[in-house]
Amino acid sequence: MDRLQLLAAELFGYSFANYEEHLGIGNERYERLMPETAETLETAEHEGWSAFKIAEELDVDVERAEQLLVAFERARDVVDAENPAEAFRHGVRFAIMDALDDGLDGPEALENLVTQICFRAADLAVLLEQVGEPLSRYSRHLRREPNVEYYEGYFDE
Repeated sequence: MDRLQLLAAELFGYSFANYEEHLGIGNERYERLMPETAETLETAEHEGWSAFKIAEELDVDVERAEQLLVAFERARDVVDAENPAEAFRHGVRFAIMDALDDGLDGPEALENLVTQICFRAADLAVLLEQVGEPLSRYSRHLRREPNVEYYEGYFDE
């Protein structure tokens, strides 16, 4: 998978493995439309487009354009991470943030979070396969314990 395809997978909430399974079979949505949306959002971000302009370009309403831009920023944090372990850490962090936002308040919510973390582990496997390196290469990154590393702005409410 190339970078735009990885961004598209993240942007639209697909695991990398699932997205990859849809490639090479002539599926226009996965092979062209979703990566083009990611590319448009990247251009919009670089050029500072308004939500209105993004909405016009993508033929969505302004609220959806704003949601896509936020989703793109998250996708970029994962895909452009310095290495697969950091991509995994970002993905897990986002899964936990979403679970907290949705109300992590019972066994079903907990199992949903566990499932999302498992999907992130599967994504890590795809990234490791792409770079041809073993997980042990990134052990230090996965075990890193910063003093306090919050996602910027999340707890500033």
